[in-house]
Amino acid sequence: MIIDIEETFVVGEDAFFESVSPTSSYGVTFEDDLATGYFYAVETELDLQILDALHVYDVEHVVDKHKPSIIQIAWTDDGNIAFLLINNYCHAMFNFKEKAGYCRNAFPANNNGWAKTTERKLTDELMKKYAI
Repeated sequence: MIIDIEETFVVGEDAFFESVSPTSSYGVTFEDDLATGYFYAVETELDLQILDALHVYDVEHVVDKHKPSIIQIAWTDDGNIAFLLINNYCHAMFNFKEKAGYCRNAFPANNNGWAKTTERKLTDELMKKYAI
């Protein structure tokens, strides 16, 4: 696994982090817009095109949001899968090869756009498959 981003941020403060696959034009971004945290799958080849979005948190429901957190964006060695970790806990992932996105609360539902799967729930079993 390749950790591309490792930064400190505070939940509920304006934050934006982006990372591009080491092997393709796919990328991911994380944004905290003061109210919510979202993880996006993007295509970077022409303009930044959002392919899919995964809800990570609502700021009002985060315990200890005033404490600094560590965000990491990591990729598999082949550059096909991106992971979002906050404080060493994986909250979301995109599998670009399978066109699938997963997060802990499975929200929002697949809009039948880019993602090919209807299952959106990120489970511990799924994480074991990728050795996270």
